[in-house]
Amino acid sequence: MTQPLLKVDDLSKSFGGLAVISEVSFEVPAGGRLALIGPNGAGKTTMFNLLTGVYRQDVGTVTLDGEVIDAYPSRARIGLGMARSFQNIRLMPHLSVVENVMLGQQSRARGWRDFVAPVSAFGRSAAYREAEDLLASMNIETRPGDVVATLPYGIRKKIEVVRALAAKPKLLLLDEPAAGLNAVETASLRDFLLQISETGVTLLVVEHDMSLVRSLCTSTVVLNFGRKIYDGPVSKVHEDPQVLEAYLGPRHAGEKEAAHV
Repeated sequence: MTQPLLKVDDLSKSFGGLAVISEVSFEVPAGGRLALIGPNGAGKTTMFNLLTGVYRQDVGTVTLDGEVIDAYPSRARIGLGMARSFQNIRLMPHLSVVENVMLGQQSRARGWRDFVAPVSAFGRSAAYREAEDLLASMNIETRPGDVVATLPYGIRKKIEVVRALAAKPKLLLLDEPAAGLNAVETASLRDFLLQISETGVTLLVVEHDMSLVRSLCTSTVVLNFGRKIYDGPVSKVHEDPQVLEAYLGPRHAGEKEAAHV
């Protein structure tokens, strides 16, 4: 049996007396595309923060590529192959596209020599060229020297993903990548993420746009009030009674389920 790239075992987290994540387990296979969905307040962002080391879980274990990473801080987890983008863009708007991508390389720095490697008094450094090559391979509709603040929102969303890719992750966590995008931009983002998936990067996506989830991901985990209520193929999630109740309420869920009979 193939070992999953990410394995989450019985993860729980409380803040004060409030249980935000309760005994959640799931796996993401290497090369997979899994959506983590649920109503507002279900615990999705908290789960991302637990996986990336922003929070420490109260109970449970997170394993990445066969290694338990519970003791590793956020920066160390990036070095192990886990990178993340955010719902709210965190690019440096006054810097160029290529300079923002180069910031993603810093997570791979092992000492001061690596940290200052992008700085060169003799033209473009190796790090600069690497960032340019990465941008070129992703076919983003912009130039490396363009200032980020001048670019459309949809392009900036893609640049943030490329900056995460500069860390050379095995697993890329995307927090609502389609937030704020129109239908055309969302379709373009989907194709962009499929292109990334084809390079072998595993995707774990939090997203409310179910059209994107259905066209991008093959499997999904659904949370509600911090508990897992579904773990299976995307194609079946809309038929699950617990999922219908979580999104529609018990009365409307019953009506929809009866309509399918």
